[in-house]
Amino acid sequence: MSLVHPGPVRALPSRGPVLPTAAAPRTVELFAHRGASGHRPEHTLAAYRLAIRLGADHIEPDLVSTRDGVLVARHENEISGTTDVGDHPEFADRRTTRAIDGRTVEGWFTEDFTLAELRTLRAIERLPAVRPDNTRFDGRYPVPTFDEILRLAESEGRRLGRRIGVTPETKHPTYFASIGLPLEEPLLRSLRTAGLDHRHARIAVQSFETAGLRWLAARSEVELVQLTSATGAPFDLAAAGDPRTYADLMSPAGLREISTYAQWLGPEKDSVVPRDALGHLTAPSPITDEAHRAGLKVVVYTVRAENRFLPADLRIGADPAARGDVAGEVRALVEAGVDGIFADHPGTVRAVLDGLTDG
Repeated sequence: MSLVHPGPVRALPSRGPVLPTAAAPRTVELFAHRGASGHRPEHTLAAYRLAIRLGADHIEPDLVSTRDGVLVARHENEISGTTDVGDHPEFADRRTTRAIDGRTVEGWFTEDFTLAELRTLRAIERLPAVRPDNTRFDGRYPVPTFDEILRLAESEGRRLGRRIGVTPETKHPTYFASIGLPLEEPLLRSLRTAGLDHRHARIAVQSFETAGLRWLAARSEVELVQLTSATGAPFDLAAAGDPRTYADLMSPAGLREISTYAQWLGPEKDSVVPRDALGHLTAPSPITDEAHRAGLKVVVYTVRAENRFLPADLRIGADPAARGDVAGEVRALVEAGVDGIFADHPGTVRAVLDGLTDG
C-alpha cells in the first residue's frame, strides 16, 4: 500500500469520490475530532486552532442550538459536563429533565439559553479523569458559534497557506426540529453567508440521522457524511416507524442508498476493524470495500491515544489514562482502506500518516 500525505493546498473532491488508482495514490484525510480534544477542552476555538497547527486537514464541530436559534459547538445540548454552568447560581432554576432521542437526560440544555447567556459560561474538560492535564484550561474559553469556527478555519488556513476543512455534525436534529429549532436551515445559512455553499468548499456535513442529510442534499452541493453505529438505528427512522437499523444502512443495498444523497460513510472504528471477545484487533471487515464499491469514501471514528480507548493488544501498561500504541491502530485502519480518520490527538496521527509510505 502507498499512502501520500497531501500537499499544502488541497480541496475536497467534487461530489462523488476519487478512489485510489495506480496513477493517483490514496490519501488519508485527518479530521480533528472536536478539535485537538486530547490537548484542550473540546469544542473551543483553542482546541480547533491547535488542531489546525498540529496538521489536521479538517476540524469537527458538533452543532446544537441556543434558544434564539444560533448554532454553537457542544458535544451535546446538555452542558453540565462541558461548561461551568453548575457554578452559576443565576441559572440554577434552569436545571431540568428532557427526553432526548428516547432517553431521559437531566441537566442544563443549550436550548434554554440565549447566546448572550451562554456566553457567560466557560468550557471545562469533559473527561477530567482521563485527561487531567486539560483541566488547567477549565474556565478559560467561551462556547464558540459555528460562524466563529468557519472564520477561524478561513483565517488559520490563510495564515498557514492551506485550506482547512470544516466537518460539522448536527446533533439530535429530530429533537431540535420538534421544539422549533431545526439545525439544517441555520447551518446552510451560515455556509452561504461565508461563501461555502458550493461543491468545491472544504465542507462535509455529518449526521447519525438520515432526513437532515437528504434535506441538505436537495438544497446544497457540499459533501455529506452518513454516520453509523455498530448498534441501534437512526433516531429519525425509529421515530417514523421505519424498522431499518444501522446494520441495514451498512449492508450493500443500504450503502447504495446512502450514495444517492451522501459522499461519505462514517462508521465507528470497530465496524471497520472488529475486536474479538478479549478486545484484540481482528481482520478487517468488508465494510470499507463495500462502501467503495457503492461510490462512498469512508471516514472512521474515533482514534484516541489513551489505553482505555485502544484495542487490548495495543495498550501499553495498566494505566487506562496512559498512552498506548495509537500508531498501531492507525496503521490497521489505513490497511483496511479508510479514506479519513477522526482523531483526538491530531499531531500524533498526523505523524503516523506522514510516515506511512512505501516504495
